[in-house]
Amino acid sequence: MKNKYSYIGLSFIILVFGIIFIPKIVKRLKGHSVVEDTRMSNVGNYDSPTDFEEGAMVVMNKVPEFKFVNQNNDTITNSFYDGKVYVIDFFFSTCPSICPIMTDNMLDVQEAFKDNDDFGIASFSIDPTYDTSKVLQAYAESYGANHPNWNFLTGNKSDVMTLSNEGFKLYAVENEEAEGGFEHSGMFALVDKEGNIQCRIDENGNPIIYYNGLEESGIQMLIEDIKKLL
Repeated sequence: MKNKYSYIGLSFIILVFGIIFIPKIVKRLKGHSVVEDTRMSNVGNYDSPTDFEEGAMVVMNKVPEFKFVNQNNDTITNSFYDGKVYVIDFFFSTCPSICPIMTDNMLDVQEAFKDNDDFGIASFSIDPTYDTSKVLQAYAESYGANHPNWNFLTGNKSDVMTLSNEGFKLYAVENEEAEGGFEHSGMFALVDKEGNIQCRIDENGNPIIYYNGLEESGIQMLIEDIKKLL
């Protein structure tokens, strides 16, 4: 009889767990938080080294070709960044949540390389319908984003989303229920002078893939690795 009640109690606990936590797990799988945790599954060209040095740089995927218009209404392609080390992020000007933090942190990166012509930044708007060149110019001016190689880019929405989700494997999606109408990653990608995405090796011998654009530690790590590539 005692075992019978034990089984009933265990079944009740499992039932309660399912009611409380399974909906949260499903919601997380539908959201962007899981994307950052599983980003290693999106990397196609990396082979884990048998010997590694923590902090060493490793080449990941090649940056896909792109062609957009910047805040000055100039056409910008991959060739603009030939011979430059540059950072890529995806944002939108009316973002009420993480974008202001990302842009503020990118300004720290700009400041670190303000006099370096071999450095650049490419910020792609995931809301190009609203973010015209004129809007992006005002946005850049309001933040003091004035490095000559920092382009705020706009164009066809489908092309931007494809570049983000498939080209860089950085999550971006339109969602009416999200703040501002979009969900997207807060990570930065680092590109070397040959147009390859690069990153550092962590203490476990794995590539970090991206740099956290929302935390000071991620920005400092990014600045260190830009200096290595320069």
